[in-house]
Amino acid sequence: MNREITQPRARNGEFAVQLSATRRGARLARLLATEQLRAWGLPLEDAGHVIAELASNAALHGYVPGRDFRIMLTVTGDTLRIEVADARGDVLPRLPERNDDSEAGRGLLLVEAIAIRWGVQVGPFPRKTVWAEVALTGS
Repeated sequence: MNREITQPRARNGEFAVQLSATRRGARLARLLATEQLRAWGLPLEDAGHVIAELASNAALHGYVPGRDFRIMLTVTGDTLRIEVADARGDVLPRLPERNDDSEAGRGLLLVEAIAIRWGVQVGPFPRKTVWAEVALTGS
């Protein structure tokens, strides 16, 4: 008799990890965070894109020598909140202007398209936290 073994989907949970603000740290953040989502039985694709973008931005634009960045996942009901804090509160993310041909901010367009809401919280000095909330319904 074959029975499908399923893991119950998390309705509440929290995961946090601090990593070096490097490309390797960003990649590790994505891997660890998506493994945690898998352990919670949550969908990976949309959240994985947001995690990768925010972690990459922290390593690239939030880099301060000797300082790390932190990623935190919080599940509450049918919402996953992704927070990435770095040590560059003086450099805030921005969406590209309408006719901006540069590549700056293009990843945030992806975050904006996937997330039900996102934003930036500055402080305490010198930190900023970029956060996004992803709906888990229908998964």
